[in-house]
Amino acid sequence: MDMKLWQEKAMILIEALPYIQLFRGKVIVIKYGGSAMDNDELKRSLIRDIALLKSIGFKPIIVHGGGKEIDRWLEIAGIERKFQDGLRVTDEPTMEIVEMVLNKIGKEIVGILSEFGIRSCGLSGKDGNMLQVRSKSDKLGFVGEIVKVDSLLIDSILQHDFIPVISPIGIGNINYKSQSYNINADDVACAVAEAMQVEKLVFISDIDGVYKDYTNKDSLISELIVSKAEELILDGSIRGGMIPKIRNCIKAVQNGVSRVHILNGRIHHCLLLEFFTQKGIGTAILK
Repeated sequence: MDMKLWQEKAMILIEALPYIQLFRGKVIVIKYGGSAMDNDELKRSLIRDIALLKSIGFKPIIVHGGGKEIDRWLEIAGIERKFQDGLRVTDEPTMEIVEMVLNKIGKEIVGILSEFGIRSCGLSGKDGNMLQVRSKSDKLGFVGEIVKVDSLLIDSILQHDFIPVISPIGIGNINYKSQSYNINADDVACAVAEAMQVEKLVFISDIDGVYKDYTNKDSLISELIVSKAEELILDGSIRGGMIPKIRNCIKAVQNGVSRVHILNGRIHHCLLLEFFTQKGIGTAILK
């Protein structure tokens, strides 16, 4: 038996102890997306890590996307995909596919959590009038902009020791008739985190975090305060598709979320490495 190896494993647990004590009982929102949704090995690894967080006292809320799976089912149904300003144009047939696929993904996550002995509940934002929305733009069709988060149902589920697994579908009204709306999953994660005033909001995607210089992989920024993040947007260091993501992070922190983390879901155990080690592996944005 290699005693040194076992002692190193023990030191890892010791390093994690203060973080476990600090965040035990705290609510965290995890926005689950990117390659970690499409690769079975990564998917099971990430969900197992969320199960571990739950087992040691964290209170996770999962918000998931599902863009690639929606694209696949639209192709099967023979429905053309259309995008405008990075958002899916959602007519009535597309909305039916979106709702079907997102609910299917949510129940799949619930099933995997169950395999690891964790009770969870798959929801859409329509349940309990949780995500109340208005139309974002006539040109986008049934794409919603959140106007209110009613967190009563989420609170109830957490109190009964379940993990809420939320699909980014909201409810609105057209001519006094209820209507389902497709919502950007990042927006849902931020809105829920703000409404719940959570300790941590985590974005799981395919990016490592924020770099001072994206051509230099050694320039990853571990911790970034809001004012510095705004500077990096203004000077062009943060650009393209990262800008709306970082603006969402800034807004969440300004509205009461303690920390926002950006992690690469292609790295096995990214959540554990970020939460339970001194340096972490992604970028944490804080006030």
